[in-house]
Amino acid sequence: MGNFYFDIETTGLDAKKSKVITIQYQELDRHTGGAIGKLIILKEWESSERDIIEKFIKESKIDSNYAFDFIPTGYNLGFEHNFLRERTSKHSINPLDILSKPFIDLRAFGILMNKGEFKGSGLDKITNKESDGSKIPIWYENKEYTRILQYIQNETESFIQFNKWLYTQMPELLEKFKSENK
Repeated sequence: MGNFYFDIETTGLDAKKSKVITIQYQELDRHTGGAIGKLIILKEWESSERDIIEKFIKESKIDSNYAFDFIPTGYNLGFEHNFLRERTSKHSINPLDILSKPFIDLRAFGILMNKGEFKGSGLDKITNKESDGSKIPIWYENKEYTRILQYIQNETESFIQFNKWLYTQMPELLEKFKSENK
């Protein structure tokens, strides 16, 4: 079984018109939520969108018949899901459906921690993540790939810090809830 931090960066928000420019993933410890593997970043600018999608599918085993080989763990995985379904279809690759197997999306925790409000619940609003990804398309267009990679590194570190915190805090909240609701 493998829980993996999983994210993508794109040239925009429309999966029909924009493309995937990076796919990043890193194995997570199933007991602590911390990183135990190397952060892998597949870069479209070194090959092509099709190549990084195919490489991701092959190397990650996300399309394995065993549902627990690759458990995507991310923040707002619906975005990745929509993009990968659309972009695999565009490239005549078997459609990738990351939400039909086990997955862990921390976005719900961010919304609940923000008093149920979606606005203001982005990972950049609740962690040390420096910004949202709105500048990625500009950096990509200007070939500022180092800035994109720095953004990815900061986002990954912020996500893993939040994930580890939830791993320690959620069991305590469960016990508190049980004791208060006997």
